[in-house]
Amino acid sequence: MATITFDTHKFVRKLQEAGFDEKQAEGLTEALRAAIDDSGLVTRRDLREFELRLDPRFESIKGDMSLVKWMMGALIAISVANFSKQFF
Repeated sequence: MATITFDTHKFVRKLQEAGFDEKQAEGLTEALRAAIDDSGLVTRRDLREFELRLDPRFESIKGDMSLVKWMMGALIAISVANFSKQFF
């Protein structure tokens, strides 16, 4: 998974402007960065890569389903012909 980045320096400055001292602001910033890294969040890039890996598999399944449809059609046609042969 991709990491989510943010401007830690800007975040520390904002916290200091809000009344945190430098040590508190840096500690909170580091804790937030660690929480984001460990959160397992999925990004749009992760989803796109996953989609690209799945696309070939779906194409394979589509081909198999097409074959199954033709086989079922042939079986139904044979069954109908066999059934109608009993009455004529």
